[in-house]
Amino acid sequence: MKLSELLAGVALRETLAPALANQEVTGLEYDSRRVEKGFVFFAFPGSRVDGRRFAQNALDLGAVAVVSDLPRPAEFIGDWIQVEHGRQALATASRNFYHHPDERILFTGITGTNGKTTTAYLIETVLRASGKITGLLGTIEYRLAGEVRPSPNTTPESLDVMRFATELEARGGTHLIAEVSSHALALGRVYGFHFHTTVFTNLTRDHLDFHGTMEEYGAAKRRLFAGPPAPQWAVLNADDPVSKTMTPDHPGSRTIWFGLAADAGLRAENIVSGFSGLRFDVLWNGRRANVESPLLGRVNVSNILAAIGTGLSYGLDLDAIASAVPACRAVPGRFEPVDQGQSFLVAVDYAHTDDALRNAIQTARSLSKGKVITLFGCGGDRDRTKRPLMGMAAAELSDFVVLTSDNPRSEDPLAIMNDVLVGLGRFDTPYVAEPDRARAIQIAIERAQPGDVVLVAGKGHETYQVLKDRTIHFDDRETAREILRSFGYKG
Repeated sequence: MKLSELLAGVALRETLAPALANQEVTGLEYDSRRVEKGFVFFAFPGSRVDGRRFAQNALDLGAVAVVSDLPRPAEFIGDWIQVEHGRQALATASRNFYHHPDERILFTGITGTNGKTTTAYLIETVLRASGKITGLLGTIEYRLAGEVRPSPNTTPESLDVMRFATELEARGGTHLIAEVSSHALALGRVYGFHFHTTVFTNLTRDHLDFHGTMEEYGAAKRRLFAGPPAPQWAVLNADDPVSKTMTPDHPGSRTIWFGLAADAGLRAENIVSGFSGLRFDVLWNGRRANVESPLLGRVNVSNILAAIGTGLSYGLDLDAIASAVPACRAVPGRFEPVDQGQSFLVAVDYAHTDDALRNAIQTARSLSKGKVITLFGCGGDRDRTKRPLMGMAAAELSDFVVLTSDNPRSEDPLAIMNDVLVGLGRFDTPYVAEPDRARAIQIAIERAQPGDVVLVAGKGHETYQVLKDRTIHFDDRETAREILRSFGYKG
């Protein structure tokens, strides 16, 4: 491919010289360590380092040019192509280089504060049951036609998405499901991508350390629905008023509204929730189907409806979709039970915002025949303003709270916990503050009586804890299971 073909559609600051425009390109990269002869290197500012630092090294490895939205460094010797937006340029070039796989693979993008991961797993389950060959990009893991890979980012860089889609297509894949984070949308990682279906779960307070305000956070989410290009279908949560701002403003886009509200086109009724899971009726266009799911808590009704709506956008039959839902038995770290045969429920959940924590505790409350014991912490180097809000949510809804450390990163765990105590102390709920997370989990389990629910919140599927000077192995599920075994529960 010629360089002019690679950069077709990219907003350039200057016209390419003819010789450079005709330069043959064999690949593209944003990591200079992976550059090979004939590649184009994309250099943009990262959260920690300036990509221009590696531009000369990329040329030494054989790159034919560097593309960046940053000015050429004085010491740089070689072809420097300045563009209006670096990551948008990478997204456009990636689509060009891989010949637009998003026009052959059907992309589903899911965004929102809570529920993205569970909804993605449910959608994959529904599509696979209908015979589709799928790929999934998400927080927990990546899946490619049944192969499981680690997930370094919820939404990878555009180049990695296009590579993934191309590999999926080569394996006969038909559908790609992606969790699309607000960071990815704001940075342009899915800029210009063709989405067949986009899904909005909800919007609550999160990531203000990155976006600054809720308005900017919501604006980032809207990019998935506004395009260009606009999606063919938008599946929107009728129970969240923010959804109205997500409606695609394009005559060719169609919308499915899901929820519990009477005006939702795709609606759940007769909900029964218990230790064994969920059961409810789903109504759509005058039809009714029964849905059963082993997933715990009424909050998952919304996630299941979103997945059903996505299946409908692909022309699948309502009864066939409903019959596929039970196959999604659990989502790692999303109200995931830890069962060693004990007489109370221990559930590990990824809730790390006040709204998510509130939802998780309410789920625990709906299942509990006794008390709800909530363990949680707050991450370091993140939005401090949500810490007292999480403390308030835990204290208001729980019978007993264990405050502990999460991923403190560069901050002092005790200082983080003190921020939480501002909100926690506004209620009379008894609590214990224990920075050692393993010891905190033991305290929570020790307090449990038959019929209680112990909610271990914050880290979910994570298998590590990020400290100031190192990252250590730590899995809430493993720790809870070991503690239960030490108490004599054999499973």
